[in-house]
Amino acid sequence: SRVILAGDSARILSLNQPETLSSAMANQAQISKKRKFVADGVFYAELNEFLQRTLAEDGYAGVEVRVTPIRTEIIIRATRTREVLGEKGRRIRELTAVVQKRYGFPENSVELFAERVENRAACAMAQCESLRYKLLGGLAVRRACYGVVRFIMENGAKGCEVVISGKLRAQRAKAMKFRDGYLISTGEPKKHYIDEAVRHVLMRQGVLGIKVKIMLAHDPEGRMGPKIQLPDNVIVHEPKEDVPVMQPADQGMGEPAYEG
Repeated sequence: SRVILAGDSARILSLNQPETLSSAMANQAQISKKRKFVADGVFYAELNEFLQRTLAEDGYAGVEVRVTPIRTEIIIRATRTREVLGEKGRRIRELTAVVQKRYGFPENSVELFAERVENRAACAMAQCESLRYKLLGGLAVRRACYGVVRFIMENGAKGCEVVISGKLRAQRAKAMKFRDGYLISTGEPKKHYIDEAVRHVLMRQGVLGIKVKIMLAHDPEGRMGPKIQLPDNVIVHEPKEDVPVMQPADQGMGEPAYEG
């Protein structure tokens, strides 16, 4: 998720203290760019943490903040948008009121939207939450993890890894890894191809840590995966059909053959 800044890159609107365009330009001299970016980052981190705890059961999968001169738009991505909106939009209005009061937004200057995740199998956050609720429901660790890995791979992912750590059965803590497919771990392509999420499960015997990594498949349209190709991707073209070389026709210029 990214924070989109309105207008010219030199003009940065604060997310922590929403303001009109004129007042933002007036206050530009008062607050440094460095402080603005720190304030924006703190706002995003706090908002993400709040929504993560509130909408955990509704398949919360991230948030995007868009700042325009008129208002601040907060887009919540989730697998079950109907539950996020609530009955007749009641729940989304409650969340809007909480965010508005907490950060001191003026009336009608902040709006929350819910966006459905197209492919929940390619969303690490959604799969992490799914695994968390399976474990809380008492499902065996191996069975739960293999179920998640199979679901991810069956829905078109290139590779995935599930790491679960803590007191799994005995008193001694240990870590278990479940991997399948092809997974890169370094370089620039990691930023585009790898989706990663971490969650904590409060079990009776202690806290378990879950980490889910998903490598997305390449999508030329950029809807179900990254647009850009992997730099080391090799495309093998089909060989061209060999055209038979024709023998030149006899012009009748040579000597006649000797017949014995």
